[in-house]
Amino acid sequence: MIDFSLTPEQQTLQKVAREFAQDILKPLVRAADAEPDPLKGFQTIKPAYEKAYEMGFATGYLPKEYGGGGLTNMDVLIAVEEIAAVDPGFGCILLVNGLALMPLLWFGNDAQKKKWLTQACTSKSKDYLAGWLVSEPAGSPGGTANFDHPSPKAGIQVTADLKNGEYVINGRKYWPSSAAGWDMKGADVNVMVVRTDRNKGGRGALSCVIIERGTPGITYEPLIDTMGQRLNQNADIHFNNVRVPAENVFALGDGDLAISKAFTWSGPVAGIAAVGTARAAYEYVLNWAKTYTAGGLDPIIYHQNVGYMLTDIAMRIEASRYLSYKAAHYADSHNYENHALGAMSKIYAGETCFQAVYDCMRVMGINSYDRRSHPLEKYLRDVLCFPIYDAGNMGMQRRKIWGVMAQENFNPRAFMDNERIEFTKEMEGIGTAGTPPPKG
Repeated sequence: MIDFSLTPEQQTLQKVAREFAQDILKPLVRAADAEPDPLKGFQTIKPAYEKAYEMGFATGYLPKEYGGGGLTNMDVLIAVEEIAAVDPGFGCILLVNGLALMPLLWFGNDAQKKKWLTQACTSKSKDYLAGWLVSEPAGSPGGTANFDHPSPKAGIQVTADLKNGEYVINGRKYWPSSAAGWDMKGADVNVMVVRTDRNKGGRGALSCVIIERGTPGITYEPLIDTMGQRLNQNADIHFNNVRVPAENVFALGDGDLAISKAFTWSGPVAGIAAVGTARAAYEYVLNWAKTYTAGGLDPIIYHQNVGYMLTDIAMRIEASRYLSYKAAHYADSHNYENHALGAMSKIYAGETCFQAVYDCMRVMGINSYDRRSHPLEKYLRDVLCFPIYDAGNMGMQRRKIWGVMAQENFNPRAFMDNERIEFTKEMEGIGTAGTPPPKG
């Protein structure tokens, strides 16, 4: 049976998330977003984060055995849409906790999961943060879109060398959210993808390492000053002979799969966050169109062009929501193996909802450009991020779908039939080793 209605428990979750977003988060958003210092802006929303942690939004997706809420992927989406409708940058803080901790759930051993996941879910301070460190600075080599490149000279270049029972880490990470913590001394725990084999390509050389707050040798540079989603924090971190015990490493040689699965989990979450942002813009402009006359006798909602544009906006938002729901349902059905569908929902919702917000501004006209009187400027800045962050649409996400579809045994009706597709290393690396153009 296909049923798009929410259960009574999900309706309660939606109501609680909406009340939190409107009553606790929203009063802090305007000042935090306007703060020119990214660190101060991030610190401004700490009271809301502590309340979110207390209510279970920060770790609710983790199993109950570790103190989490045991929420399904569908449950997570229902809550995130309400939070993102107020501020998607704040939603990204919650999302990044999952990006860091879910790989431990999938690839960590029992001792690692018990220690680190329980710690994350039961912090007495209520401000526990986890960072997910993958991205590296642009350069040659640089960045992470080709993390699974077959050459050891491409992709992730932060190294971790095993010496006397410890991994010695050197290099630089750029863009990770929450990793610098509330005080620029580090998140409570950072989960970082590193190169543990200097002689292999990305499909065998990468691993994940757990770095505890206070570990010596880490330098946190001033935060990146971003255009939108300013309640989120983006760090620039240097590692100089940082030593961590070998027991803190997991997914040894399978860091590529950890990257792919983490960004698969986050795909529908980012998709629904884009939906929440576009929904907020649409609802604001719909109300505007019903009262604003533009100097005429009747509200502009009665102009055919306005009516048709708002119709298209509403359709795009609904389509994006239900593709995100489909991807989350697939993840719940197949143990998070929703690599292609998760990417589809992130790509489609991010790009479609960007257009929806822009069209809302077109409906509203020049008044939408007044940042003091109307929120459209912020919605546009925030929604711009969705196509380019979280394993960018033109980077990892489209390539992941391509890698699945290129397999000889791929069933093009698999998504329609809810058929499980197991993601393997053979699906990686497609498009990473292109042939250079001829010279002359």
